[in-house]
Order: sequence, then C-alpha cells, then structure tokens
Amino acid sequence: MNDLATIFLSETVGTAMLLLLGGGVVANVILAKTKGFSGGWLLISFGWGLAVFAGVTVSYASGAQLNPAVTIAQLSLGNIDFVTALVYWAAQMVGAMLGATLMYLSYKQHFDAEGDPATKLAVFSTGPAIRSYGWNLITEIIGTFVLVFVILAFTRGGTPAELGAIPVAFLVVAIGASLGGPTGYAINPARDLGPRIMHALLPIKGKGTSDWSYAWVPVVGPLVGGVIAAYASNLLLPLAIL
Repeated sequence: MNDLATIFLSETVGTAMLLLLGGGVVANVILAKTKGFSGGWLLISFGWGLAVFAGVTVSYASGAQLNPAVTIAQLSLGNIDFVTALVYWAAQMVGAMLGATLMYLSYKQHFDAEGDPATKLAVFSTGPAIRSYGWNLITEIIGTFVLVFVILAFTRGGTPAELGAIPVAFLVVAIGASLGGPTGYAINPARDLGPRIMHALLPIKGKGTSDWSYAWVPVVGPLVGGVIAAYASNLLLPLAIL
C-alpha cells in the first residue's frame, strides 16, 4: 500500500472513530429517553476528549491529524505538500460522514423519539449560544489556535508516540470546558461539516433545517486558527524548548 493510500485509510478510520464517539456522547446527553440524558456539559467535554484519544490511537499510521486545521498547519509549515494535504482533507471528510452515520444508526430510536429539530441538529453539528457571526468566528479561531499550537508544542517537545493521544485528549477536554460555551467548539471543520452534510442527507424523522447559514463559521474559523498557530509556533515554540 502506498503512502497516500495509507494516509487515506488511516485518517478515514480515525476520523470515523472520533465522530462516532464524539457525536455519540452528545446524543447520549441531549436526546430524549437515553440513559445519559441531561448528563451535562462536562460529560460532553470528557466524551469528546476520549473520542479524540480513540481516534488518534487507531490512526497513528497517518500521523493522526484527524482535523483539516491540523493539516493546514502542517501544510503551512512545509511538513507536507498540497497533494498530501488534499488526501488528508478528503479522508477526514469521509471519516466524519461515516462516523456521523454510525452514530445516527446507534441512536435511531432516540432520534425518532426526540421532538425538537434543533436538538437533533445539535447532535450532528455545532451552533452558537448567541448568534453573532463575527464573534462566533473569533471564538472558533481562538479555540483552534489553542488546539493546534499546543499540538505543535507536543511535536517539537518530542512527546513519545505512545503518549501522544493522552495529552491531546486532555487538551480537547480543557478547550471544551474553558472555551466551548459560545459555539460548542467545533475546532475542526470536518467534525462539523461532515456530520452536517449527513444531517441533510439522512432520513431523520422531523429533522428540520441543517442551518447552512452558520455552517461557514466552524469551517473558516478553525482553518484560520490553524494557520495562525502554525506561524506562531515558528516564532514562539523554539523559545519554549531552549
């Protein structure tokens, strides 16, 4: 298997695992009649952190980027070329769509029992607590900057591969607990756009709109945050490891 095929398969599997478990914890907390109903924001934050741990663990073969914002940072730093970046992005989108579909099948009866279309959409994709596109964009830029900048610090600091999933998982929990309130912290374009597409395509009972007017924010914000983190890492991280 050539390198690009390995990257595609590994990233697809890892991102599917991420979205199955990450979307699953949201479904468990907010859909009607689940065992985890009303489990709260911290359960969602920890669930997403553990979803990242699982996704990274099963996709070490590709470097476990699992996020177009991480990929664009690697492209900006010159660590990968544009064709390789396209393969990562394609795999991340396919994996996100697959993971969202598997999550839906797991909770099919609960989607049917849930009467609120907005709640059903919230399982698949993010939405702002207060809709203000400019400020929502800033929140996503800042949250993704933290994610990518700290991941790059792990890399430069020589974090052992077998420990790589653990600090990233805790980082995602920290971002969710600290910065997730305004927008639901997509911090990953594939995490939001892939499931949003599946929300539009799947035969979800009483699903309502997929809120495409907001969909650009969790795509543009993370990509901008990833690029800023890449260039900031060149300036600031060498100082941290002197």
